[in-house]
Amino acid sequence: MALGWMDVSDLSFNTLLLLEEVQLRWLPRGNVPKRELAIALKANPVVEWYFRNKCPQINDWVDKILENIKNEPINDPAKVREAEIAVLTAINDWVVFVVDPVVYDQQPFLNWDSNELLSLVDFSGKTVIDVGAGTGRLTIVAAEKAKTVFAVEPVANLRSYLRKKAKEKGLTNIYVVDGLIEEIPFPDQFADVTMGGHVFGDTPEEEYKELLRVTKPGGMIILCPGNGDKDNEIHRFLVDKGFEWSRFEEPRDGIKRKYWKQVK
Repeated sequence: MALGWMDVSDLSFNTLLLLEEVQLRWLPRGNVPKRELAIALKANPVVEWYFRNKCPQINDWVDKILENIKNEPINDPAKVREAEIAVLTAINDWVVFVVDPVVYDQQPFLNWDSNELLSLVDFSGKTVIDVGAGTGRLTIVAAEKAKTVFAVEPVANLRSYLRKKAKEKGLTNIYVVDGLIEEIPFPDQFADVTMGGHVFGDTPEEEYKELLRVTKPGGMIILCPGNGDKDNEIHRFLVDKGFEWSRFEEPRDGIKRKYWKQVK
């Protein structure tokens, strides 16, 4: 489902030249319309070149989607633009992240009650990792009490935004670093609290192992939010791993579930 955070109708397709290698790596498993992407890439060889050279591991996938339209002429500007907009719309969140993170930071669903997080753990004096930190919704809350918060975020533009935001708020205990939930760039048993929001679930076993690895015995793993209000595979996985959970409301986005577990 398209998010509609930003009107992409006037954006150049060259906006995709701002995407990170990790975002390109996610393309084959995402919801991007493959036929429209193929049309747009065929009409924009610079973007195709960028995709192939920035993230060679998707080249076979690019070859496959282009093969499906190899005999189609790309000579109708209106058709090409329609395809470009379809792609930009499908990855609206990625576009926002690389163009204007303020748009994401102002989304109503981020205005949930911070006590939903603060009620789970006392951050005072703690070393905290926030994975998939984004624009810092969890990071900022924790940093107001924690000793140190390491905000792990793979998108460079979001990292820059979060550093600026922390500086504006006078928070000197936030350190923003590159990394993924599957590859958290810290040693074993490093953090008292490891947390994330809207980040868990693409590769649950791999992600859980990393969250567990970097968290000290007696520490907490928190996913807030960790899932929609569904008894789905993610929910069953987390419950099977011993997570407790409860519901809370995100404004305009409805009921979500948060999960927490003390590491033994």
